[in-house]
Amino acid sequence: MIRIAVLSPSVTTADAVSNDVAGMYRVLKKQRCEVRIYSETGALNGYEVHPVAKIKSFLNNPCDILIYHYSVGWEPGLDLLNDLNCRTVIKYHNVTPPQFFAGFSPSDEHLCVTGRKHLKAIVSAGCDLYLSASPYSMQELKEEGASEAKSYVVPPFHHVDRLHSIKPDGDVLAKYTDGKINILMVGRVAPHKGHLALLEAFATYYYRYNNNSRLIVVGKGGEGLSAYSALLRKVVASLGLEKAVVFTGGVTDEALKSYYLTSDAFMIASEHEGFCVPLVEAMALKLPIIAYASTAIPGTVGEAGLVWETRDPYLLAQSLDLIVRNKSVSLALRQKGARRYEEMYTNEKIEADFLRALDALL
Repeated sequence: MIRIAVLSPSVTTADAVSNDVAGMYRVLKKQRCEVRIYSETGALNGYEVHPVAKIKSFLNNPCDILIYHYSVGWEPGLDLLNDLNCRTVIKYHNVTPPQFFAGFSPSDEHLCVTGRKHLKAIVSAGCDLYLSASPYSMQELKEEGASEAKSYVVPPFHHVDRLHSIKPDGDVLAKYTDGKINILMVGRVAPHKGHLALLEAFATYYYRYNNNSRLIVVGKGGEGLSAYSALLRKVVASLGLEKAVVFTGGVTDEALKSYYLTSDAFMIASEHEGFCVPLVEAMALKLPIIAYASTAIPGTVGEAGLVWETRDPYLLAQSLDLIVRNKSVSLALRQKGARRYEEMYTNEKIEADFLRALDALL
């Protein structure tokens, strides 16, 4: 029986990379493989996580497989790629350019500097497969020298099935079904996510088109990013939007579902995405998408949203106004999003993509 180790520097519940790790584990277990999750820190609800120090005793056969989820610089991961006598697979989620964290979080900046530096070494390690979350990410690996024949796009596994199956949080539904227009953004509260541009676009919409509206920002900030969170709140105050912008912090899945169900549009102004799982959640839950065409976003959304090349707050505000006032446009975008989700991003579709890529190794 083939042994497979799914490796990530850290794992945690309700994290995009960790959900992908868990999804791979479930799929590979169905293939009658002996599978273990390895991580240096963290825990994953419902899964046993093994310490990285014990991975070499598990992968002790040349036919075994290491699947390394790569999104930050991590010396132990690079060492294992070079030291283990087994087949190796990279799942590349992309690495945030470090300049976004300058002045906010030296630790995040360092992780991203190292992550960018290690990309060349990751490709030079001569792995058996390079799986990327998006065409955008795959192109980065190819530019570093990854072989076309060994490169595949496999979107990340996600928890949309759970969002579909659970009941929404009744308190959140009641609180935000109050006649106001709700604009939603979901994602980590971090500098590359473009919250300042998002606030600018929302302020434009609020003051020029509809002051009976609110922006709901769902997501928690990372350790060391308190200065960034403080900056956002200062900007909200300077714009006079304290009563119109809600920062929820981390939320339960039930609450997250409620925010999607009570919102009129999903708007994102992010400057860097390796894929952007919340876009898939929005499509699956039939919420119209408005976005800037940054990095992987156009490839993820396709024709299922209003995605703009020009970073202009008036474009986003006008798009919001169109969706809110024109129900036929809103309905068309909801239907396009749902169709794209069913055609490309269900966990069943991702499972097929994943197994197709791994076919030669299993």
